[in-house]
Amino acid sequence: MKNKGLRWWVIGLIALAAVINYIDRQALGVLWPDIADSMYPDMDSDGRKEIYAWITGSFVFFYAGGQALFGKIFDWIGTRIGFAISIGVWSIATALHALASGAWSFAIFRSILGLAEAGNWPGAAKGNAEWFPAHERAFAQGLFNSGAAIGGIVAIPLIAFMTVYLSWQMIFICVGLIGLLWLIPWFLIVKAPPEYHPNISEEEKQYILSGQIVEEEEDDESQYNPTTGQLLRHKESWGVIIASAAIDPIWWLFVAWIPLYLNGVYGMDVKTIGIYGWVPYVGAMLGAWFGGLLAQNRIKVGWSVDKTRKWVITLGCLIMFPSFFLLIDPSNFASVINAVLGLVGLTIDSPSAAVIIMAIILFGFQTSIGNVQTLPSDMFSKKSVGTLSGFAGMAAKLAVFGFTILVPWLTKGDNFAPAFYVGAGLTVAALFAVWVLIPKVQKVNPI
Repeated sequence: MKNKGLRWWVIGLIALAAVINYIDRQALGVLWPDIADSMYPDMDSDGRKEIYAWITGSFVFFYAGGQALFGKIFDWIGTRIGFAISIGVWSIATALHALASGAWSFAIFRSILGLAEAGNWPGAAKGNAEWFPAHERAFAQGLFNSGAAIGGIVAIPLIAFMTVYLSWQMIFICVGLIGLLWLIPWFLIVKAPPEYHPNISEEEKQYILSGQIVEEEEDDESQYNPTTGQLLRHKESWGVIIASAAIDPIWWLFVAWIPLYLNGVYGMDVKTIGIYGWVPYVGAMLGAWFGGLLAQNRIKVGWSVDKTRKWVITLGCLIMFPSFFLLIDPSNFASVINAVLGLVGLTIDSPSAAVIIMAIILFGFQTSIGNVQTLPSDMFSKKSVGTLSGFAGMAAKLAVFGFTILVPWLTKGDNFAPAFYVGAGLTVAALFAVWVLIPKVQKVNPI
């Protein structure tokens, strides 16, 4: 039987994988105050942050290597089997966290988790390039990225709620099982790429293939499939890699540290973190949709891909930059908001103001990142998309690793202002990479 809109089922499953991905990775951060209390009862906040940073850093380091590794794997064996390997291994690794007894065992299981979870992003980029015409890719990427945001929204209150009934060990086991269940619909629905899928309608197949920038019958120049060495000789490739390395630590600053920020700055326990910690991800979800829809709309009204990508990325960075300075002292933002809300008898406190500002930052981040992640498929053929996305992801995660290790030093005494200054500077670096190293977003020619 032919299925209509099969590409949306595919991106829906990939988005669901991102939801699961973020539940798995967020579990440790949410549970860390309780785990640290039981394992390190005599250690101060800064010491616990250092241990958490190194455990998280081990995840990020192997995540970085996994980006390049899985970029090659997806180009080699395809999205169907590539995703199955990635999510199968990371789900088992999540469940194994239940066996951890200290920093080293957590770091080992976190490393396996990071290596396997890395496949989600180059796989999504390749799946997007395979299943969507060029003008729909930013929106499809936005849907996928919103899955990560939804994962953040769901993870923090869900895990906090589970602590009422389950030990932290059982929580890791339950979360790990979710990913294994995802494999069932994935194998049933995603049987082959659109060219060969037995259940895709002819109309949808032609719509996808005719809307892709590189078509099978185009000339040799447009079929340029560079080797890895050739790929890295293009400054456009480095524009993608550096932009990714600059912007990605912003996301991870909040993904990894929101629970510890709320615990350290405002003294919240795990259950209270569950009340506040999900709010920033609402902004991320809305930003993912907004960035994708805005890009799709601009292309439909006649903007070039070059103009669309650069200006949507720029808009996201311009939203983030001033918001970091507001986050240094959320009470000032709360005072301004309360001057308005007071007219109707409402007020917000500083923790609420902080998570609202974080939501604004993550809105800007997601507005930009979906278009950054689409750049490889805008400039290179499908056979190279996974490789470039993998290298960009690896560079991004190495930058995240360095930033993660620095956070305990930057935030001594639970003063997060220096980390927020770095975040603001990273938005400027991302804009430099996009505007200077990528003169025009279009298919590159051989050097």
